[in-house]
Amino acid sequence: MTNNNDEKDSLLQDVGLLLFISLFSATAVLMALSGSILLNVIYLFCTILLLMITYFFDILPSLIANIVFIGIQAVIMIYQYVSQTARIPWKLSFWMIMPILLSLTLYMMTKNLVAIQKSNGELRTALIERGAFDEQTNLRTTVAYIEDIAVFAETNRRFDIPVTTAIIKIRYFNDLKRMMSQNQMQLLLKLTTDSIKEKTRTNDITYLLNNEDPTWAILSYTDAKGAGIATSRIKDGFEKNVKANDSLSTMAISMIVGIASWDSSTMKTPYDLMNAGIHETQYDV
Repeated sequence: MTNNNDEKDSLLQDVGLLLFISLFSATAVLMALSGSILLNVIYLFCTILLLMITYFFDILPSLIANIVFIGIQAVIMIYQYVSQTARIPWKLSFWMIMPILLSLTLYMMTKNLVAIQKSNGELRTALIERGAFDEQTNLRTTVAYIEDIAVFAETNRRFDIPVTTAIIKIRYFNDLKRMMSQNQMQLLLKLTTDSIKEKTRTNDITYLLNNEDPTWAILSYTDAKGAGIATSRIKDGFEKNVKANDSLSTMAISMIVGIASWDSSTMKTPYDLMNAGIHETQYDV
């Protein structure tokens, strides 16, 4: 149902955009044909003001402003007719219609754009609230990690394919945290995430298990030896990226890695694999 609504909103947004462009093109042609440069320029700026009201204050204030604008034009025409100072500029009468049509099409376009953005925001919020998606790094979190281990373990049982996890942390993070600014902390989190993504295979899945004591995990169909080779590449890439960063290069920042493979004879739950990987980080010296 949500997908259908998104498609409808997207279609209406496109229709609104096409109508808006068409009406503006027609306005430009009518301005050229009417010949009154001064009034055309004044009315054009008034129209732009009406469009800004539509965009920032919604359709009701816009309609009220458009009615006032039409009334002002009518007063000008009546005054010219009564005083006989000039002919009624009938060629400019399109300005009574075009601004309100432009406002309606702009509202149609922006309303559906806002609806799409709201739908995307609600989906993103739902994922975050469920704990399956980290907003800052765009990585899966512990909830998704535990669920995926169950799937990987079943594959291991049925097809005897090795399943291994690598747990990655920052060495002496608590000490570093006291010396780093908030911006440096955010930078380190992003740099580590990017370094891991750069060196992992497309079929390896990366997770962020902990934000407070940054802990990443990689889940892959490989044995401990293959995971060791992969994490060595990640360590090398991370070290190069840290040295190349002016804000972090002066600090002694390094990774620690723990590797554990799924063993159906000793491991009964997904947490067993995760805890085994975390335990192995203690021995990475």
